Amino acid sequence: MLAKTMFGLEGILAEELRKMGAQNVKPMNRAVSFKGDKGFMYKANLNARTALRILKPIAHFQAHDEKELYKKLCEIDWTEIFDLEATFATHATTHSEVFTHSKYASLVMKDAIADTFRKKFDKRPNVDPENPDVSINLHIAKHTCSVSLDSSGDSLHKRGYKSDAVITPMNEVLAAGLILLSDWNRIANFHDPMCGSGTLLIEASFIAYNIPANIFRERFGFEGWKDFDEELWETIKEVSLEKESHYYGKITGSDNFQKAVRISRENIENALMYDNIKVTNSDFFETEIAPETFVMFNPPYGERVDLGVNDFYEKVGSTLKHKYQGCSIWLISSDIENMKFIGLSPSRKIKVMNGKLDCSFRKFEVYEGSKKASGQ
Repeated sequence: MLAKTMFGLEGILAEELRKMGAQNVKPMNRAVSFKGDKGFMYKANLNARTALRILKPIAHFQAHDEKELYKKLCEIDWTEIFDLEATFATHATTHSEVFTHSKYASLVMKDAIADTFRKKFDKRPNVDPENPDVSINLHIAKHTCSVSLDSSGDSLHKRGYKSDAVITPMNEVLAAGLILLSDWNRIANFHDPMCGSGTLLIEASFIAYNIPANIFRERFGFEGWKDFDEELWETIKEVSLEKESHYYGKITGSDNFQKAVRISRENIENALMYDNIKVTNSDFFETEIAPETFVMFNPPYGERVDLGVNDFYEKVGSTLKHKYQGCSIWLISSDIENMKFIGLSPSRKIKVMNGKLDCSFRKFEVYEGSKKASGQ
C-alpha cells in the first residue's frame, strides 16, 4: 500500500505506520510504502495523523499508447471491486512524454470502467466527481502504469471537526506533523498564542490523549467497496478508542481577533475537547507566558500582517525575549528571509511545506535570567 503525505513529514509518517504494525515500511518522496492487510488499512485511515490518503494498488502494467492503456484497464474486473449502483470517480497523474495530459488519462480509465460494467450488465455506474462511493487513482511514469483504489475518500486532513475557519487555516495533517516533529514531551503545558481556527490546539490534544486522528470523519473511501467488512471496521474503532491515555498538563490558546476565538471554540467543541482546551481573546504582544510552557504557533504572513514584515518579526522577537522566558518555542513561517528579524538564533531548523509554500519550522529557546539567546 501507499500512504501519501506532505513534504518533510515522510519520516514521521513512516514511524507512525511502524508503531501501528506495518511491514516493509519505506519512506519515499511525499509518500510511504508499506505492507498491511485489510484491518491495517482501516486502522491506518483512522489513526495515522500525518497521512493525506491511503492507496491500495490493484494493478501494474506497461502501456505505450492510448489503445494499450485502455485495453489493460479493461482487463481489470471492476465489477468485483464495486457494485453497479455505486458511484465512482477517476483521477490521474502523469509523468510521460506519451501521456501528457492527466485529465485525458483519467477519461480513458473512466471509459474502461464504464465499458467493463456495460459489457456485463448492459448498464454502467454513474460518475460523481464530488462525493463518489469509490475513487480510483491512475499513476503513469513514462510507460509504467499503476492503478490504485483510494481507501480514504476525501483527504485525511479533513478530520470532521472543523465547521469554520479563519483565512488560510493550517492543514490538520501539517499541524499534527509539526507537533510530532517537535520535541514536545506530552507532559509540559502546550500553548498557541496565535491560534486562529484552533488546529494546532486540537491536534495537540488528540496526540496528548492518544485519540484517533480521524474519529470524527463521517466516511472513508473503503466503506463503498464491495469487500467492506463493517464488523471488522467497528472492532478497529473500538480497539483504537480503548487506547486513550491521560494528559495532566494544560492546552491553551489565544488570538487577538474575537472572530478567531469564536471559530476555534466552535471547532474545539466539535472535537469534544471543550473541557480540555481553553482559548482566550488576548494580544500576543501583551501577554506573558509562564516558564517551562511549550509554545508553538503559525504567525500571520503576507496580507495578514498589519505592520511591515520586518517590524512584525522584530516585535515577535522582542515579545519572546521579554514575555516568554524559560519557554521552548516553535514557529513556522513562509517568510523565511524575514525570520532573521526575530533576533534570536534558532536551535533547530526544519524545512517543510504548507501547500505550495516553502516554510521553515524553527525552535527558539529563551532562557531566564542572564543567559540570553544571541542575535541572528
